[in-house]
Amino acid sequence: MLYVLIGEDAPGSLDKRMAARPEHVARLQALQADGRLVLAGPCPAIDSPDPGPAGFTGSVIVAEFPSLADAEAWAAADPYITTGVFTRCTVKPFRKTLP
Repeated sequence: MLYVLIGEDAPGSLDKRMAARPEHVARLQALQADGRLVLAGPCPAIDSPDPGPAGFTGSVIVAEFPSLADAEAWAAADPYITTGVFTRCTVKPFRKTLP
C-alpha cells in the first residue's frame, strides 16, 4: 500500500538538513531502485524553487510499504528525524487516484 510521509522542519534547521541530505537522498534512491517511490521533495519556505537561506518548511514522500508500521519505522530511521531536521513526521495511508 502507498503511504504519505509529511515531515515538518524545525526552525533554523537548514544547516542540519544540508548535512543530512546525502544520506536522506540515498534512502530515497533505494526506495526508487526498488520501484516503491512515487514522489519525494522538499517544501520551500518561500515561493521559489531555490529558497536559498530561507530554507524549507518540510518534505513530502509518497512511497509503497508493506504496512503502516513499516512506513513509520522507515520514517523514524530517516536522518532528517534522527538529526533533528524534522520536529515531526506524520505518516498516513495514501490512495493514489490521479494520474
